[in-house]
Amino acid sequence: MSSSKKYFAEALGTFALVLFGCGAATIASVTQSGPVGIGVLGIALAFGFAVLVMVYTIGPISGCHINPAISIAMLAAGKLSAKDTVGYVIAQCIGAVAAAGLLYLLATGSAGFVMPEWGLGSNGWGTGYGGEYNMTSALIAEFVFTFLFLMVIFGTTSERHNAPMMAGLAIGISLALIHMVVIPITGTSVNPARSLGPALFSGGMALQQLWLFIVAPIAGGLCAALVRKIFIDD
Repeated sequence: MSSSKKYFAEALGTFALVLFGCGAATIASVTQSGPVGIGVLGIALAFGFAVLVMVYTIGPISGCHINPAISIAMLAAGKLSAKDTVGYVIAQCIGAVAAAGLLYLLATGSAGFVMPEWGLGSNGWGTGYGGEYNMTSALIAEFVFTFLFLMVIFGTTSERHNAPMMAGLAIGISLALIHMVVIPITGTSVNPARSLGPALFSGGMALQQLWLFIVAPIAGGLCAALVRKIFIDD
């Protein structure tokens, strides 16, 4: 498969992930009369299902990373070249920003729309965000749950796995489970591109806190690659 096709697939997949997941958090959770009630479970399933369908849609083309933390971890594990890692990460960020832009356009069509702090499903922490967890909790959660997410991905996509067609299901379910726990803490990133798109349009605190959602997921992914290499792979 040509590099351009793989990069396009990654941009498209990340676009879909952000549009479905952050769209559920931004649009499907409110109406003019107030909350609809899809809550944490609904948002978690939106992210999980988005990854699930994209794995089967673009997986055969690019592997469906749609997440810089995954691509960088794959580079560390020797499963992706440096050239493709750079191409994947750029494509993923472009897809995420494009989806956030479309989501912003849709949201502004609502009467009286005002961009809230941490708008468009942005990630964050502290006073005024979710359960108002502190930075330490946010950092630990993003690191640990990205680590676990990558362990699932490495395990289900390895040559040893007996049912490779089930990988997408396991990955999608694991992402939904992660969101069920982490949404009250940070809104759940485990994906720097997913955090970048909404933060650029939301600005304010979302943009100021973006660094954590770049550093922690990448560190968690690299740690998973290291653990896999030392303790599991031959």
